[in-house]
Amino acid sequence: MFPMRNLLFICISLVLFGCSKPSATPAAEITVYTHRHYPADQALFDAFSRESGITVNVLKAKADELIKRLEIEGAESAADVLITVDAGRLVRAKEKGLLQAVQSDTISERIPAAMQDPDSQWFALTKRARVLVYAKDRVDVATLSSYESLMDEQWRGRILVRSSQNIYNQSLLASITHHHGGEAAEAWAKAVVANMARTPKGNDRDQIRAVAAGKGDLAIVNTYYLGLLLNADDPADQALAGHMGVFFPNQGDRGTHINVSGIGVTAHAPNREGAIKLIEFLARKDSQEVFAQSNYEYPVNPQAQAGELLQSWGEFKSDTVPLTLLGELNTEAAQTFDRAGWR
Repeated sequence: MFPMRNLLFICISLVLFGCSKPSATPAAEITVYTHRHYPADQALFDAFSRESGITVNVLKAKADELIKRLEIEGAESAADVLITVDAGRLVRAKEKGLLQAVQSDTISERIPAAMQDPDSQWFALTKRARVLVYAKDRVDVATLSSYESLMDEQWRGRILVRSSQNIYNQSLLASITHHHGGEAAEAWAKAVVANMARTPKGNDRDQIRAVAAGKGDLAIVNTYYLGLLLNADDPADQALAGHMGVFFPNQGDRGTHINVSGIGVTAHAPNREGAIKLIEFLARKDSQEVFAQSNYEYPVNPQAQAGELLQSWGEFKSDTVPLTLLGELNTEAAQTFDRAGWR
């Protein structure tokens, strides 16, 4: 008779995810659960398969759905690798016991210690800077300085930013909490709410489009979203993005807030060895440069060069707050946003 526990597991998976659990992964295959949805990623998976002989099966879903799926599947999961965005989610996956420690001299040589989990359970793949994108014809760059300066009344009705539910904003507020304390972080959030041009809605690209449409004068966004617009298929997006300037906040003190997309070997990976090989491959200099040139993200491998567009924006000082702290302070940041009325 089919075990009731297995039947229950399959039914839950079907309801939540619309598909049954993938078949068991043989040694020549690995299964990647990923939140990322970029052509560059698939191109790299294909290149890895050609080089290693290991087939990469890819399952894409929203980041929180992937974490929930791994929780439900438990030891029966076919996933070997989890790829997700933001240190907050990587820390969450680790805390839930969904990842395992990996020891690899190759990974350590290619990914700096600051870009890794202290217990080697996850590793950054790419870096993103959270910057101020502004309308060149309406904002004097001399008036820009820091995230904290966005509290000034001169920005009343001029700031565009996405929802407090967005983990990029939660991690930014977590970094402010780390540097200034909870009370100061709440004061900052309340002041930004007072200076918003509209109630938050849409993603980072939508904020940039809204600046171009005159609905506000500056937006808080990740750099790669502007890169995607500048290189979009739609000429209208290219044109509007061309009118935007990029400003890296806090260059006079702690540096601009950065976050990462990251990767880890799942706790019950059927093909642990293959999963480690994939991480080593994605951390390689040439692979890192594919991310930088095709997806406009900053490489974590110090040997890799940033793409031409990224270089055109200039070098910048990065905040060095430990990435794990962004995850540990995530709940506090979300609660602070709620008190501040940041919807």
